[in-house]
Amino acid sequence: MHKLGKVLVTALAVAVFGGTAYGYTTVSSLDGVTREDLIDSPEPGERPADGSLDILLVGRDSRTDAQGNPLSPEILRELRTGANGDDLTDTLIVLRIPNGQQAVKAFSIPRDSWVTQPGGKDKSKINEIFGRTKFAVAGDLRKQGKTDKAEIDKQAITAARKATLKAVEELAGLKIDHFAEVNLLSFYEISKAVGGVEVCLNKATKDRDSGADFPAGPQTIQGADALAFVRQRKNLPRSDLDRMRRQQVFLAGLAKQVLSGGTLANPARVSELIDAVKRSVILDGSWDLLDFARQMRGVSGGGIAFETIPVVNPDYRYDPKHPTWTAVQVDPAQVRAFAASLIGAPPAATSQAPAGPTVDVVNASGKDGLAARVADVVGEKGFTKGDTKAEAGRRTSVVRFSDASGPAAEIAKLLGGLDVQKADSVAAGHVEVVLGQVYKGPGSSSGGGGAAGQGDQPITPDAAGCID
Repeated sequence: MHKLGKVLVTALAVAVFGGTAYGYTTVSSLDGVTREDLIDSPEPGERPADGSLDILLVGRDSRTDAQGNPLSPEILRELRTGANGDDLTDTLIVLRIPNGQQAVKAFSIPRDSWVTQPGGKDKSKINEIFGRTKFAVAGDLRKQGKTDKAEIDKQAITAARKATLKAVEELAGLKIDHFAEVNLLSFYEISKAVGGVEVCLNKATKDRDSGADFPAGPQTIQGADALAFVRQRKNLPRSDLDRMRRQQVFLAGLAKQVLSGGTLANPARVSELIDAVKRSVILDGSWDLLDFARQMRGVSGGGIAFETIPVVNPDYRYDPKHPTWTAVQVDPAQVRAFAASLIGAPPAATSQAPAGPTVDVVNASGKDGLAARVADVVGEKGFTKGDTKAEAGRRTSVVRFSDASGPAAEIAKLLGGLDVQKADSVAAGHVEVVLGQVYKGPGSSSGGGGAAGQGDQPITPDAAGCID
């Protein structure tokens, strides 16, 4: 999550370098960046190109450099982090660049998104797929008699990167063209290389875990402070969702700083930027940076917009045996439609939801229009819309049925994992959804669809504003 600044610079600043007088020479100097073959050629029958260049930016919570060397204790102290890092991909951002357009659409995927693991039916948080795959592949290699630790780690990490990439493709319904990965050190170094980035906070905030300690108002941050800014989630109103907002605001400011005349006209700054990229970024082996620079020539800071994928329920209880364990529930159909809308393309095909019972919706929340919005949500999934009405307020939500639990359970899952109850008062062939005051599932906001930002506007370098 703290590494995406580096990646964005790799993808965007590199493009801008191509438009400067010494641009191609500068971009050529990036040939020393670490490469790895991660992008597979399309198989026959796979999705065709949808008119967009898609780049996956991965921020990995590792304490090594791009070459796999452990960071020194001195660097770890300056980063305000410990020596032990989990194999988690805590930042996932996709850049969608429509063919022939000087615009970049970027969207974040919450790290706790509850998704199906590639090649199977089991589900997990998307940020866990890297570590799970790495562990499994390393174990298989040892069973095969492999003993070279460096080679085992190399193959396991490559497989983990590919699995993460595949999970993003399956969730968003797109084909990733290029891959970039950064780590803790990356964000630290890139923010210093550009001389800091201006951000603005609505109020002062402090968090010991991340090291965040910021006053209210506009301020320029870099290095360890920049890392703390994008890592903080405690003491934020919406925790990880607000942390993603922080990341997007910082990246927008970073893009504006990099694309500014002051940065590009300063050879020393550009040199520091390039050196930082080479020390800490990993790119896929097929990425021709010079060709990318030609494609992206003319992109301006205002041509970049950051959003977040739609979310069904940010507080999804996915394991009845552990009710305190939560994830972010997402609907792949919603995510695919959202990703396609960014470039004006039709969404990738998904299986149709089965036709179901008539669904009546009762609004017991006191919020105007909630029943109608939720009825639209279930109708879009193939269920027949029934009556909507209001009744006396209640706190919690429930899905009631009389003669068949299957459809009720499906609807309860669709709406964010609601409780299900059998009730003789519900007519045969109907399911009744009762919405309480704490309902946060699809349709809970007037924007519909349960967008993660609950009405947040896209963030651009020219209109970031103050945030929490």
